[in-house]
Amino acid sequence: MSFSASVLTLYPEMFPGALGLSLAGRALEAGTWSLETIQIRDFATDRHRTVDDTPAGGGAGMVMRADVLEKAIDHASPEGEARPRRLMSPRGKPLTQARVRELAAGPGAV
Repeated sequence: MSFSASVLTLYPEMFPGALGLSLAGRALEAGTWSLETIQIRDFATDRHRTVDDTPAGGGAGMVMRADVLEKAIDHASPEGEARPRRLMSPRGKPLTQARVRELAAGPGAV
């Protein structure tokens, strides 16, 4: 197995989900790649396992707590590990087939 994906999520039970029904799911079953889900709440320190907070500038909505995310990311990608960290965001670059091929050729991603 050469490619390993670690997914930080509040809903690990959603994985592999529909992905498990695709060609990628078949490859996962065959052991061609591995998928690890990491529950972000496991890194919260309060008794309610709080992972979000109100925005610093006020306003509507919630934001993820940086201290909790930092611990989760450090757990998923220990110092010295070569896997790149990827954040899926609507503001980022589109995930193209060429980029997926490039990532698949590497050691994996967090």
